[in-house]
Amino acid sequence: MARMHHQFFNVADRSYLAIIKKDIHSLAVQLPFSSNQLAEIDIIVAELTSNLIKYAKEGQLLVKLIDEDDRQGIEILSIDQGPGMSDVSRMQEDGVSTGTSLGQGLGAIKRLSHEFQVYSVKGWGTIVLTRVWTKAPSFIKPRKLFEVQSVVVPKPGETGCGDGMAYKKTGNHLLIFSGDALGHGEDAGEVMEKAVKAFHDSPETSPAATLRFMHTEVRKTRGLVACVASFSFREKKWTIAGVGNISIRSGNFEFSKGYFSYNGIVGLNIPGSMKDQEIICEPHQRLVFCSDGLKSRWELPKLAGIYKYDPIILAAALYKDYARNTDDMSVIVGKINVS
Repeated sequence: MARMHHQFFNVADRSYLAIIKKDIHSLAVQLPFSSNQLAEIDIIVAELTSNLIKYAKEGQLLVKLIDEDDRQGIEILSIDQGPGMSDVSRMQEDGVSTGTSLGQGLGAIKRLSHEFQVYSVKGWGTIVLTRVWTKAPSFIKPRKLFEVQSVVVPKPGETGCGDGMAYKKTGNHLLIFSGDALGHGEDAGEVMEKAVKAFHDSPETSPAATLRFMHTEVRKTRGLVACVASFSFREKKWTIAGVGNISIRSGNFEFSKGYFSYNGIVGLNIPGSMKDQEIICEPHQRLVFCSDGLKSRWELPKLAGIYKYDPIILAAALYKDYARNTDDMSVIVGKINVS
């Protein structure tokens, strides 16, 4: 039921807010939410859209059904280019508002969400993340070994998406796949589904070997560009390999480094000389993959404190600042939490 890509909703006109709420409700009912939970999701959507119109004049919601650790839920990102907030914590208190409302919007969203974060910079804009699960998560959360989050958005006007991602943990390795099928729309989406299946079926832990396996499995398709990264928990290092124009960077708030991909198309022609590249695991490091749906000169942001947030906030910030909005787009962020 979960999807690789987010559904895009442009929020620019108050007269369309009821339609947006209805469409997101239609997504949510695909999961076993109770009637009370569905009503609460409706409230979250109403508050988010109202805030976008009221304070940022316009913005967008990215919505996706999610499946993680044997649980299902809905993820909603609110993104705007508005004035931002100087004191996010205070804005989450009931009765606090920069406008003429009662000031219960962010506080209500926080109470109704199982996971909730707000990242805002004065003069830059605001990103709000909310996740609601069909089953309430445990109050005691064990620290995750790793986190992988993504923002994947179809070309405007399309329902299918040729960009996609997947990840898996195999023994002592975490593998992450990022890909962009040639073209866009439903046909490209079918190629991506086959590529994701091939990634999961591959017995390899080497990125280059995984790409060779995938190359064989998707030969009868139009092909794709792709990158695979593998983290060894034993050796504490990344290895990566890429074919085509998937951009790869590692870094944090202090450094950023890009890595090259080989020329070729997975499924059509890949170089026989392709080898893995090694990346040393650094403190607070993020590994970021971007398709050509982002402008070519994207950089990891130096925005204050963003690396303390859920990795999807970083992905959403890159989407917000660099998306071309003329093609499928994907940003995948991987983070290792072991010391």
